[in-house]
Amino acid sequence: MSNELTFETFEKEWLLDIVSENPSTIELGRRFSKKLVSQWLDFAEDIESPDDVVYCDGTGDGGIDIACLQRGDDTEDNSNGGDTWYLVQSKYGAAFVGTKTLIEEAQKLIDTIDGKRNNLSSLAASLVERLQTFRKQASEKDKMVIVYAIQRPLSEDERRAVEDIKAMGKNRLGSLFDTDVVSLETIYHRTLEEISHIKKTQVLITAHLVPSGEEMLVGSVGLLQLFEFLKNYKATTGDIDMLYEKNVRKFLGSRRKVNKGIENTLLTKPERFGLYNNGITIVVEEFQKLPNNIEYELTEPFVVNGCQTTRTIWEVLYRKLEAGGTGKNPELETWKRNLGKGIVVIKIVKVGIRGDELLTETTRYTNSQNAVSEKDFIALESDFQKWSKNMASKYNVFLEIQRGGWDSQKAYQKQNPDTRQFTECINAFDLLKVYGAAWLGEAGISFGKNPPFAPGGSLFHKIVKQEDFGLDDLYCAFQLYKAGGHFKFGRGAEKQQRGQTRHLFYMLTVELLKDCFIAADRVATNKNITIAFLNLFKPKNEMALNALLEYSISIADDYLTHGHEYCVFKEPKFLEKGSDLNSFLKWEQLGKGNDSTPLLNNLLAQYKIALKGGIGGQPKYRDMIRAIILTPDTAE
Repeated sequence: MSNELTFETFEKEWLLDIVSENPSTIELGRRFSKKLVSQWLDFAEDIESPDDVVYCDGTGDGGIDIACLQRGDDTEDNSNGGDTWYLVQSKYGAAFVGTKTLIEEAQKLIDTIDGKRNNLSSLAASLVERLQTFRKQASEKDKMVIVYAIQRPLSEDERRAVEDIKAMGKNRLGSLFDTDVVSLETIYHRTLEEISHIKKTQVLITAHLVPSGEEMLVGSVGLLQLFEFLKNYKATTGDIDMLYEKNVRKFLGSRRKVNKGIENTLLTKPERFGLYNNGITIVVEEFQKLPNNIEYELTEPFVVNGCQTTRTIWEVLYRKLEAGGTGKNPELETWKRNLGKGIVVIKIVKVGIRGDELLTETTRYTNSQNAVSEKDFIALESDFQKWSKNMASKYNVFLEIQRGGWDSQKAYQKQNPDTRQFTECINAFDLLKVYGAAWLGEAGISFGKNPPFAPGGSLFHKIVKQEDFGLDDLYCAFQLYKAGGHFKFGRGAEKQQRGQTRHLFYMLTVELLKDCFIAADRVATNKNITIAFLNLFKPKNEMALNALLEYSISIADDYLTHGHEYCVFKEPKFLEKGSDLNSFLKWEQLGKGNDSTPLLNNLLAQYKIALKGGIGGQPKYRDMIRAIILTPDTAE
């Protein structure tokens, strides 16, 4: 049996939960786009921010199936700054019939945003009002992107139609408008590396290079030759963004000053590009010089420094050189001649098949000028690679360190039934947010922001740089995450109060546990909290654990119940901040003392008293947990 995971196998497994129980056509599209886009963007399918992700497909949707607002955060080094609205159109199965579908649906969506459609559902109308407000106050950092979520890659005619749609959208809605396409095959290629050996990507590049030791080539590549390399890469892989999968940054677009400078040089003085630009670094598994002396075959190339440079070159030259037309324009011809004189300084580093450490170091040390990307860089962290393997061997849990890895793993398991069969999976980034909310008491930031928990973020370093942080901490965070799911916190909550309080629940659980540490006269260090959880999660301690969890749940529920004596709606700061519940629950001072949330503190104090028990024959749960904290059989 072959160990290579085929796309067909991956596709079949990935679609299982999409087509289960014979859903309607609308539900099919909703499930497909929700799963696909959540793996492509930086949000989970059970995202708990109802104002930032809007599902409005159906009658009167105005051409928008999903709208996702990704907010920038300039306070973190690894954030791209501006806000972006992704407006998703799901084109799954019979809903997609080629260029006609693309253009008609795009016109529908653009008309909706431009205020030219009135027959909208109440949900879509509310969303459109937000989008129109966004347009009015958008800065050069902000974007509005129509995303086509499709099953298979577009044809050449369909890709041209998307470019036409981009031009039409910019004409109608302004420069903030853009287009993008994500297919199931995109996810397949981006995640397959985790569990399978695939055919190596090999692309030719024409450049003037000289060796610098055995592992590096340095020199220059012409702008036109670099563009040809990029075209060949896209033709080979079907997805140019794969070229940056080892990069710690995503393309920021011309909204950033550095990229505007790159674009301006390309358009006005391309012959001087090599003088003004710092150059690019490409890591490869192998490079091979061909007999003609200036052509090299690169195996598994990845741009790890120069993402902004290469993508801007791609965008500008594609617009100028791939526009079609059989005539000649004097101005364009002059520009092409100058373009032919332009070069880019290039460095090609051979890291080998197992060169993870060298690749990671090269990626880190060659990127220092712009904001890094967010959570996907976890996949390159050696600690998380180690913890992923150990989570599998010790706890039989698949620790997903790359988006979509679980779908690939499930497909691989079906294709290879003799391999380890995981039944549980958790995303590493989600665990960092659980740990941050619970152990560090950062429920507001955990609920509201991603950048602090991504590599390079303040809380990421605070967590993983602890001397004794490791596998058991992640496993306990996983158990707490499962508890939140069991009690239906987050999206799809059966009780309204639990829709936005998952992270608050994590924090409250540890706050109650800390009170038990006081009773035990032990210091509640982060590691001691983990050890206590390891014991609490044992079957013999189920009663004590359930009490701790249920008391935490009751606090969270009471806090969000209108009319309760200690509810959030009476908090002085909540009223001062405009009574926006979602914003308040994302506040970084949530739960941090009487100055910020006195009513929550009072409510917590009431339940700490209740946890002591003994009144009316109630069990003394605090004493039970105290005994568990003091028990000698700690970590297994």
